[in-house]
Parts: sequence; C-alpha cells; structure tokens
Amino acid sequence: MRAVYLSRGQVSVEEVPPPQRPPGFALIRTLAAGICNTDLELQRGYYQFEGIPGHEFVGEVLESDSKELIGCRVAGEINLSCGHCDYCILGSPRHCENRSVLGIVKHPGAFAELLTLPDKNLHIVPSEIPDEEAVFVEPLAAARAILDQVVMNIGEQVAVLGDGKLGLLVAQALHVHGARVTVFGHHSNKLSIVATRGITVSKSYPHSYQRFQYVVECTGSAAGLSTAIQMAEPRGVIIMKSTVHEKVTIDMAPVVVNEIALLGSRCGRFEPAIQLLRDRKIDVRPMLSAEFPLEQAPAAFAEAARKGVLKVILRNV
Repeated sequence: MRAVYLSRGQVSVEEVPPPQRPPGFALIRTLAAGICNTDLELQRGYYQFEGIPGHEFVGEVLESDSKELIGCRVAGEINLSCGHCDYCILGSPRHCENRSVLGIVKHPGAFAELLTLPDKNLHIVPSEIPDEEAVFVEPLAAARAILDQVVMNIGEQVAVLGDGKLGLLVAQALHVHGARVTVFGHHSNKLSIVATRGITVSKSYPHSYQRFQYVVECTGSAAGLSTAIQMAEPRGVIIMKSTVHEKVTIDMAPVVVNEIALLGSRCGRFEPAIQLLRDRKIDVRPMLSAEFPLEQAPAAFAEAARKGVLKVILRNV
C-alpha cells in the first residue's frame, strides 16, 4: 500500500506492506487525514520520529471483530493502552505506562491507505459531518479537553494565545461553553474566523494592568509560555497546549510569586466533539486551506508549513 514516510526531516511516499489486523482491532481505509502542528514537529525531529505519521483522520472500517463497525465511517482515539497497568486500572488509559500513540509513538499512522486501531478506540461519524470536517474530531476533542480539566464558570475571562488551528478550535469550544474569550494572534485572516462568531480578537498583547484568570497557550512556539505567564493574574491558571521540539526556558519566579498553576492539556473525549460538529455549533470550514492526494504528501507538508496556512488535508483517492 501507499504510505507517507518521515525520515530525517524528509517526507516521501513509499510502497509498504499493509498492516496486519490483530484480534480486537479494526482494519480501516483512510478517507481523509489532516496535517497538524504535531506532524510538522515530528518532521523537525520531535520524538526522534521515523515512520508513518498522521492521527487526525476519518476512515471506513473494512474488517473488525465488531460487526456493527464494518462499513461505518469512523474517527479514532489515538492512544493505544495496555489495559493492565496502574493508570489503565484507575481509568486513565491516555496515560498508560505502556501506550503507543497513532502516528506518533510505536504505531503507524493514518497518512496511509490503510491503518489499524482497537475497536474500542473508534467512534462512528454521523452522516451530517463530511469527511473534510470529520478530520477535526480529534483536534476539537483535544481543544475541548480543557473543560474536563478545569471548572470554568460561565462568563469567565479567558485569553487564548495563538491564532493557529488549535487556538481557533480552543477559542470556539470555550466560547460555546459560555466563557468570554479573547484570542491574541498576528494574522487578520485567521482572527476573522472567530471574530465572526462573536469572539473578541486582538493583534496586540494587553497592557500590564490587564490579566486573565485562564490563559490557554496555543502558540506552538517556545516563547509562548513566557508570554502566558505575563498575562496570568495571581493564582491564575495557564493551560499549556503547545508541543514543540525545541527546549523551553522560562523564568519561574513570577510563577511562584504569583502562585500560578501550570496545567498540561493533551487529548480529549470524542463524543462531545462529534456532537459540536454535527450540531454546527463549531464551524471548521473556514479553517480548510488546501487538499492534496496522498501521493502528493511532500507538497502537502510544504504547504502546511507555510506561514498563514491552516488545515491541509490528505485524501486517499
């Protein structure tokens, strides 16, 4: 089968053996998959990655032990847990000590004609959500995970740093929840996507007297956390969403003095994300920048890395 392969910063399309389906797993034909910032960081050397990337996808189940899944369009949770370590037993499989991660850690990803995932990881995508929007299920679930981690009151003032794909999804998810969100970014065309939905936007950072109880760092840069610390009010919470290859150096003094909480945030639940897309409470269509067939993956990665570009999709055609 055809698959996208990352090695030493290079993107290629290779012919590789199709995956074997273990018991309890589904064999899935990829329909569409999105290139995200994590994929670009893998290309730059994050996790010393080499292999088939891709974890934002929608596909059709070809084979499964669960007959009701066969023929269905699905999106899939990316963490493959062992089921028997302490974290799994305590109900936290996303932090399984022995986990692999689709397209990131020890499990080939969705930038291929075929992939496998455990049946338990799969969620049926309703017919109301087209393929190009269904690829947003995984990142929207990650964006909305914040609401499962903190108690955010209706009307709470929240700053979202970064107007990239994840920042725009976070802003919309928190806005739908009822928070008063301000997105700080540098690109008028990106900020306008959320401004049309009633979200406050700014191309300049606030004055020293303006602080936020919650600051969500989605810049994708090493400098973003330092900026977030400056914007958090005493005893505020910084939710860290960026994953960057380079090391991050920050001044911890204001964190300690102002008693600021630093909270990492990664994956989230798929069910509410699917419902938000199905009910059109979040509109991802303005975030679609370009589509490429799978065999043009090198060009697709180059386009995704270009400044100002949002979501680039690979189609298995």
